[in-house]
Amino acid sequence: MSPTVARESLDVEAIRSDFPILHRPLPNGMPLAYLDSAASAQKPRQVIEKLTACYQEFYANAHRGVYQFGVRIDEELDAARAAVQQFIGAAEPEEVIFTSGTTMSINLVAAAWGRKFLSAGDEIVLNEMEHHSNLVPWQQLARERQARLQYIPLTSDGRLDLNRLDEFLTDRTKLVAVTAMSNVLGTINPLDKIIAKAHQHGALVLVDAAQSAPHLHGNVREQNIDFLAFSGHKLFGPSGVGILYGRRELLEAMDPFLTGGGMIDEVRRDESTWAELPAKFEAGTLPVAQAIAMKSAVEYVEAIGFDRIADHERRLLTQAHQQLADIPGLQIHGPDPESKGPIVSFSVDGLHPHDLAQLLDQKGVAVRAGHHCTMPLHNLLGLTATTRASFACYNTTAEVDALAEAVRFARKKFRLA
Repeated sequence: MSPTVARESLDVEAIRSDFPILHRPLPNGMPLAYLDSAASAQKPRQVIEKLTACYQEFYANAHRGVYQFGVRIDEELDAARAAVQQFIGAAEPEEVIFTSGTTMSINLVAAAWGRKFLSAGDEIVLNEMEHHSNLVPWQQLARERQARLQYIPLTSDGRLDLNRLDEFLTDRTKLVAVTAMSNVLGTINPLDKIIAKAHQHGALVLVDAAQSAPHLHGNVREQNIDFLAFSGHKLFGPSGVGILYGRRELLEAMDPFLTGGGMIDEVRRDESTWAELPAKFEAGTLPVAQAIAMKSAVEYVEAIGFDRIADHERRLLTQAHQQLADIPGLQIHGPDPESKGPIVSFSVDGLHPHDLAQLLDQKGVAVRAGHHCTMPLHNLLGLTATTRASFACYNTTAEVDALAEAVRFARKKFRLA
């Protein structure tokens, strides 16, 4: 199903009509201004209805039964995989692996690729804006394989220092793991430059697209991406399902990450052989209904159009920067709106982020407070936590106004005005 949108420009009210939760008042009677889509996006009725239909009308385990429901579920799952393939520009559906989310996808590469191909003295290149899910698996792998971690420095405004890239990409580099968009700073990283330089040294590149997938159009073949990971729940889809893309030759060369039912070709008493892609990396029962409903989420975003989404979110982000910058004692972290996605993280002198978030909630404004799974970044900033507001296609300029007004309310509550 396609969303209800105007053809020439993004009709925000029509978009909002697709999201039931946005029209439910909070327990205190306030309307909801949901500004935490970077953590998880709300779900349109098209996704909810597909998920419900799967459970109510044709649910069965995938690739198990030859009865009518079993055939239907296989067809629906295959269609969902093909939709994701087209969405990211993969060469074939078999390069799309269903996982439980971005975290599982990255761990799969670290275990199935890293344990086989990484040796003592090899290097993995990271940076300090990465989510813990794109740091900790590589820390564990480096310790296990006696490899080294290298960190590309950040500039003072929270971007990768590309002037120093050659210091960290060498012939010892085997993998570069980089986020397409920072979940705290909003920084959009120059993937094309990083990928080109990494490939010159024979290194592979894994892109964490968890934040970028709902906002930026990408094409894994055009960008020469080796591995790409993202989650359904940030893309207006269900929780519990994610994607790992890998080039066929890489996936075929890797050993399985998890073993058991569904991923085998033949099992004997002393040894087993593996199924063809993608089943080789999909052991056990898949999140079948979630994967099928993810197709509806992909179709939803595509029907709106990335250009219209980006234009709308850019206006919201610019407005937020302008209004928040006028509040005394407030510091925005990260680059200017021109270099970032729809995320604004900030600190207010005299206000702990958790206290601020609770006061904003009293005004119906839902934001995130904490280290956002980026402790190294917050250590670099000299902070223990920040407050983060993040926007999606369903947010309005009035909600940005509400954010700024709620911050002013919080300052008055703490007598900071």
